[in-house]
Amino acid sequence: MNYILQNELLKLEVCDAGAELHSIQGKQTNTEFLWNGNAEYWKYHSPILFPIVGKVLNNKYTVNGTTYELPQHGLARISNFEKIAETESSISFRLNYSKDTLKVYPFKFSLEITYTLQNSTVNIEYKVINIDDKEIYFSIGAHPAFMCPILENENFEDYYFEFEKKETKSIMELSPLGYFTHNEIPYLNNENIIPLTSEVFKNDALVFYDLNSRIINLKSKNHNKYVEFNFKNFPHLGLWSKPTGAPFVCIEPWFGHADFVDFNADFKEKAGIIKLNINKSFKCDYNVTIHE
Repeated sequence: MNYILQNELLKLEVCDAGAELHSIQGKQTNTEFLWNGNAEYWKYHSPILFPIVGKVLNNKYTVNGTTYELPQHGLARISNFEKIAETESSISFRLNYSKDTLKVYPFKFSLEITYTLQNSTVNIEYKVINIDDKEIYFSIGAHPAFMCPILENENFEDYYFEFEKKETKSIMELSPLGYFTHNEIPYLNNENIIPLTSEVFKNDALVFYDLNSRIINLKSKNHNKYVEFNFKNFPHLGLWSKPTGAPFVCIEPWFGHADFVDFNADFKEKAGIIKLNINKSFKCDYNVTIHE
């Protein structure tokens, strides 16, 4: 089921399937900023990544000697959530563990997603609660896709990413199968602009960690409509689109990431994993501000 959340500036559409945001529409000019989910390119709009980000090796991982299987990005994006609260400016969804989730992820959890609309900003908050009788381990991330180009009479190459601060950073190298090597590739040298071209994503996502910037903008050379993305305290940031060319780009803040190519240990030893004690909760959030 889809739900509408709106004010005088923005109209949001959220679905209980995956608790996924389906639309961010600017009401001043009826401009759609979120990717439309055209399956010819990519069927998602803004999936939630939990309890893994990216891939575990061969889609398998081990907890206390037992092997489990999870698809890329985990189970949240393919699960139905329950709506638990709704106001004029916010809506919340919950996914609780079940017999089915325990078969693929052996921890008892509650995952709550809240969308809050304030002026031209959407705040998206993730809350994980440990309702198990032991510590639980997970990664979590976001994968929103934005129209690129935003307007019909433009091209992908008219757009660029702009960090709020100049960065000197490498990107983490991905193998052809989507796992991380231990190599880093120099990418930004006292720069804050990444022009979007057909070559940018030819080797998969650009993955940064520990950036000085907390804000990245998706802008056009042709006009002043843009997306401002505040990824706050997320340590990793992925930028991605289809290497074959597609009219969208993803801005992905992560806690955790895909396995390294040589990872061979228990899930709790996975790079970037979050450990959550009994009865404790973990929160993270990000903001999307629309400049129309």
